[in-house]
Amino acid sequence: MMSRSPVGAGLPAMVVNDDAGHLTPRGALRFFASKLAPTVFCVLLGIPGLASAFDLQQLSDQLAKPEVVHGNFTQEKHLRALPQPLTSKGTFVLAKNHGLLWLLKSPLQQDYRITAKGIARRDGSVWQMLPGKSAGAEQNRLFLAVLQGDSSGLQRDFELSLSGDAQNWKLTLVPRSMLLKQVFNQINITGAGLVQSIELLETQGDSTLLRMQDSTDSQPLSDAEQHDFAE
Repeated sequence: MMSRSPVGAGLPAMVVNDDAGHLTPRGALRFFASKLAPTVFCVLLGIPGLASAFDLQQLSDQLAKPEVVHGNFTQEKHLRALPQPLTSKGTFVLAKNHGLLWLLKSPLQQDYRITAKGIARRDGSVWQMLPGKSAGAEQNRLFLAVLQGDSSGLQRDFELSLSGDAQNWKLTLVPRSMLLKQVFNQINITGAGLVQSIELLETQGDSTLLRMQDSTDSQPLSDAEQHDFAE
């Protein structure tokens, strides 16, 4: 049986907190915030239709081309109360028509899968769907819209601005909705041919930096990865 990670220490940004159903209103907002990074990640890697200027349409077209993206990630959670960030590392597989495999390697080993059906965690040789949490209902709506190719939810919730060129760009998201404004000052995404980093800046001074290293779109899904998505 897998040991449970210390709160915030190792779970990737999208993973459901087992205690999310008992969070305070502020805690519920943080729960929402913790799950947003992969939403942004997926929209940047797989959603056509972002509009505006290198320009956003060109960026969207560029990032929507890969069928499969493999890579390593490092996630740092910077908390005001701690002198050092909480760091987790692992690998990911993003498949345009399937979803996202998020394979945590440290500080513990745990595999997660995000698809249109929701979030599942590997338990031995089987995938167990994680129960829906009321605190994450809005995020789930946004995440499903992203996977289905509907960018309207993201555009409704954020002001989007882009700078740079195709090989060195930065996309900034500033929240529109009151819910998100209580959590974020802004979200910064940088990249070249593929996304390289996502930074979440929270209103109370905490932040999360997610780096995707050595990403490549040259490898198809392996048999094992196809099996993981098919289950």
